[in-house]
Amino acid sequence: MAYTAMYRKFRPDTFSEVKGQDDIVRTLKNQILSERVGHAYLFCGTRGTGKTSVAKIFARAINCLNPKDGNPCNECAVCKNILSGSSMNVAEIDAASNNSVDNIREIVDEVRYSPTEGKYRVYIIDEVHMLSQGAFNALLKTLEEPPSYVVFILATTEAHKIPITILSRCQRYDFKRIRMETIADRLMDLCGREGITAEEKAMTYLAKAADGSMRDALSLLERCVAFYYGQELTYDKVLGILGTVDMEVFAKMLRYVRDGNVSACMKLLDELVIAGRELSRFVVDFTWYMRNLLLTAGGGDVQDILEVSGEQMEILKQEAQVFTEAELMRFIGICCELTNKIRYATQKRILIEMEFMRMCRPESDTDNDAVLARIRKLEETTETLKREGVAIPSAETAAEPEEEAPVEVPVALPEDLKRIAQDWKGIVESFPMPGRLSLLSAKPCPAGENRLRILFANKTDHCYMDRDARKEELRKLIAKMVGVNIEVEMAYESNAEAFRKEADITVLNERLNGFTITQED
Repeated sequence: MAYTAMYRKFRPDTFSEVKGQDDIVRTLKNQILSERVGHAYLFCGTRGTGKTSVAKIFARAINCLNPKDGNPCNECAVCKNILSGSSMNVAEIDAASNNSVDNIREIVDEVRYSPTEGKYRVYIIDEVHMLSQGAFNALLKTLEEPPSYVVFILATTEAHKIPITILSRCQRYDFKRIRMETIADRLMDLCGREGITAEEKAMTYLAKAADGSMRDALSLLERCVAFYYGQELTYDKVLGILGTVDMEVFAKMLRYVRDGNVSACMKLLDELVIAGRELSRFVVDFTWYMRNLLLTAGGGDVQDILEVSGEQMEILKQEAQVFTEAELMRFIGICCELTNKIRYATQKRILIEMEFMRMCRPESDTDNDAVLARIRKLEETTETLKREGVAIPSAETAAEPEEEAPVEVPVALPEDLKRIAQDWKGIVESFPMPGRLSLLSAKPCPAGENRLRILFANKTDHCYMDRDARKEELRKLIAKMVGVNIEVEMAYESNAEAFRKEADITVLNERLNGFTITQED
């Protein structure tokens, strides 16, 4: 007999075997018992949550000759025919490959005929969001007023892509992600049936990696069993197969990042690569670990939200005391950005190493979170010095720097103004940042005896430089570089042509020739 995959072999046959969807199962069973079966249902939810399985059980239950408490008996001729796929009353259609208008018109033509056995003709349309607009239009009228013996069950992972006219004609059921504990219990039960020896911790990790999908969990289990055939399935073996990392490694990495230990981070990443771990997966799991730490640091009973074991919860509580919320939020933000960048990166390892270096060194970052991280480090250093008895001068007691003795500088002559205009580029390059950027687009113009006007075409740059402290700083720089004392004023010219003419060197020379500047003896 051909081998059957575990997710197919252990597909639920009755409502009682469906895991994690108790509310939906109860509602459907009550409809069957009260004979209030609707004509159209929409099952929404992520992959592997039981949409198609529940649809097949529901199709058998409403046609079963001997139903038991709303469940199909799976023993009568109708149930057996549906289970074997030979029944003409139940049709399962994949909308991904049958999405044209002609495919839907075939269904519209078929619904005219009453069922050959049982009570209902059931059409299960999987991935219904893949239907074309024309196909939806062809289905619309039949879906609105079908014969009394027809039931449509539409299943989709992307309900937002379905036209509102279709949604409004269906009973909608949203399938939830299955809880980690529910998946882990199911895996342990199936391992017992299959004679597989497995650690509970290993099954818990598989359940977590499945991310709420029972089908994914069974596929992962089957992969691990195939690799370690005939051996006990342990936690470490599961980690090795999935290429994932233990929580202790996450804790170690996060401490290295907080301490700014770049070499230790790079060494640990290298060890993960050598051990065959997938770095992309490591970044995702590391982000979730920090998210769990952040929620734990917030206090309260969050174990149910985090879906972690009691042992892991204790580790999280201990680690959460070491980090501040601001630190964790900065690290999480960088890792989330990194996750998006990895998709398009050709050198994934280099990109990951660069981002971890960025986390280790907030001084190389310029965003607000990095500035706060640098302040935190300074505060910690200050506290450490205080504990060691090192005297730290306060702002009031700190010695003021000695002022340089004033140097007598002559006032500027017309020739000096020309020199300033000619040497303007060098003066700007000597001005400290960020004022240098503002002065790059500015031009010097004469404004009278011993006065220089700095003309700006950009209003933002003008507003930034038009401060007494910055004007004084520029005046001192000119005095130092040109050797003359000159008054500086800032001006803004919105008209481009006027700005060009005002700052033209020829016009500058003409104006300077007309000035008569005198010096007092």
